[in-house]
Amino acid sequence: MRRVVRGFWGPRQESAEALAGRWTTTLDRFARLLPAAGAPGADDEGWTWRTVPASGPAVTLRPADRTALPEALRTAQAADDWSAANGTSLRLLADTAPGWKVEIAGLAGGTSEFLLQSLVATVVAPDDAHLPDDRLLTAVAEAWQPDHGDVSDRAVTSALKKEAGFKVGTPAVGWIAYLSPSRASRVPATLAAGSRHQLPDGGGLLLTLASPGDVAAVVTAYRSLKEAGALEPLPQPMTRPTL
Repeated sequence: MRRVVRGFWGPRQESAEALAGRWTTTLDRFARLLPAAGAPGADDEGWTWRTVPASGPAVTLRPADRTALPEALRTAQAADDWSAANGTSLRLLADTAPGWKVEIAGLAGGTSEFLLQSLVATVVAPDDAHLPDDRLLTAVAEAWQPDHGDVSDRAVTSALKKEAGFKVGTPAVGWIAYLSPSRASRVPATLAAGSRHQLPDGGGLLLTLASPGDVAAVVTAYRSLKEAGALEPLPQPMTRPTL
């Protein structure tokens, strides 16, 4: 079983220290939400992660070392002359139990008017595992404050492209979706009230649109939200992180 949990937003300049805080929150919450995925001993010490750099050696990030993430981000910035504009890219792979794989990739802190910032987590789990999709997406939404996000898989993305005209780089939905407050205000009244969960402290809206695997229901929800204007792309050139 494979899940992809994603969040996207526009330009938002941030320091390595600020990004490290968001990354730390994300990693800690994923470890708590996926206890079965942890490698032996992880319950006592937390997860260990490895960087997956485009070039150069990987670095091990140990749970107790809170200086490792800022250092990894500064290293990524130093290796990329365009990081100040495009964002700092970091890709981490967790040390997990057999049958599991958890990988999180982010591009954040950039000021590009044309390149979306993003956080994408890919979880591969045994078929009989329980994955808390809604809480994983909530973790991404609360840590990164994106413009939009979703939980989906390849079947959903393929169906949206073929049946609903979805284009890569524009907002999408999965069986669960997140919309920033400005997008949430455009959600049609016809969408069942029971599918909505307002995040606290002025956060956006979490929408449960279908059961995992119900591709047809996701396509229907996508069309409805798109017609209502809730999935309009950020205007380009982008001047702010959310709609």
